[in-house]
Amino acid sequence: MKEIQKTKEKTCAFFASDYHFEMISLPYIEKELEKNKKIIILTENDLENTIKNLISKINLNEEKKKKIFNLNWKNDDLNKFKQIKNEVENNKEMTIFIKGKENYIKNINQNIEKWITKSENVKTIDCYDIEEVGEEINEITKRYKTVLSTTGEKKIEK
Repeated sequence: MKEIQKTKEKTCAFFASDYHFEMISLPYIEKELEKNKKIIILTENDLENTIKNLISKINLNEEKKKKIFNLNWKNDDLNKFKQIKNEVENNKEMTIFIKGKENYIKNINQNIEKWITKSENVKTIDCYDIEEVGEEINEITKRYKTVLSTTGEKKIEK
């Protein structure tokens, strides 16, 4: 996969399962919501059931749990692209998680670039299935500035 991303900030993450992705992303999402940033989760598969289960077990107040659950964890790319377009037109700060197989991430990024070419307020986090990318992790991380893990966002040393 060639570097096609032109957005200001690029971050990657690696997950072993849907629950693992959610555990990595939830602390980051919570902080971004506190900053009133828009969060959009583009996912290759529906995460509504797993996030509902996970949220029921975490130690957060009910208001925060509701905000997180209401983010739309479904595989609903068309409506989410409309939302991205609208948020960019309104110059909103936004973080977009793109979770799936490598080909899905590549295709979504190509589509997103059409909507956000002029936006400086958009951060994307490409979340790769670790089982699929395996030994390619080092090559993939070379295309990013930071990596998101359970301990937070870390700068990638080149």
